[in-house]
Amino acid sequence: MSLIEQAAKRLEQLRQAGVQLPDEDAGTQNSAASTAMAGTTKPEAIAKVSQPTVPRNESEVETALRPSVASGNHIELNMDAIAASGLLVPNATRSLLANEFRVIKRPLIANAIGRGAASVADGKLIMVTSALPGEGKSFTAVNLAISIAMELDNSVMLVDADVARPSVLNMLGLQPAKGLLDVLGSNSVDISSVLLSTNIEKLSILPCGTRHDRATELLASDAMIQLLQDISIRYPDRIVIFDSPPLLLTTEARVLATHMGQIVMVVQAGNTTQAAVNEALATVDACPVKMMVLNQARQSASERYGYGYGYGYGYGHETQ
Repeated sequence: MSLIEQAAKRLEQLRQAGVQLPDEDAGTQNSAASTAMAGTTKPEAIAKVSQPTVPRNESEVETALRPSVASGNHIELNMDAIAASGLLVPNATRSLLANEFRVIKRPLIANAIGRGAASVADGKLIMVTSALPGEGKSFTAVNLAISIAMELDNSVMLVDADVARPSVLNMLGLQPAKGLLDVLGSNSVDISSVLLSTNIEKLSILPCGTRHDRATELLASDAMIQLLQDISIRYPDRIVIFDSPPLLLTTEARVLATHMGQIVMVVQAGNTTQAAVNEALATVDACPVKMMVLNQARQSASERYGYGYGYGYGYGHETQ
């Protein structure tokens, strides 16, 4: 058998084994790469072409699903992975979850842009919290931010302010990064250097940042007040969603609440006691607007707005 015949036989064996050969389908791959580069100069758009065709183990699969970090502060969120985790994605506008968050966000947006039933100071600053851990506050905060980003006229900044147990980046498949606590703790760190833009056009993310032993003091500091003023001046078009710690376990959430115009209180149906809810609400009594979201509610089809969520809403001491 000649060398050429031996080589041809070996190539056929490799093809049958599923090995992607360098020159195979070269025309198609080059065309796809050219299209990606013609449409955008972002490195992440090109990096997608070079992902392994067949990951060999679970760690490679997990790596392939993680969004890539591009140059600067832009991140490319993997929509398939986010949808698989149960979170909202912009193209799932007809889902039950999307409908639920349309109901939840509408009064919050109205207050934020000055079209609510009453004028709300700092209405663009919205804190999502709960009485206790495990009630779904972070899930609610992320979905609320994505839902608001789907609006035609509103942009949103999602801030991971759960300084004790930050989870926003992990939920979105991202690695820890500098963020809020780094800005508050150092005069040399500017918010623009840690704020992440995303491929959800109107969504940006401010990570929690590096853990700090005096996180509570940082949230209560003049630096926090200055940061909120800075955000309102530099990003006047953005509604800011804060994922905060639970109210009854730490003092950070209570401190953060003093800066907020609206608070969304997530309550796990059938799990959190009325006494715990009342105690938690008492700690944020000074906030002008409080909305209660009942997570994992079981309501009849005629009563519910969508699967799993119901809500109450009120100004000051009033509830509905």
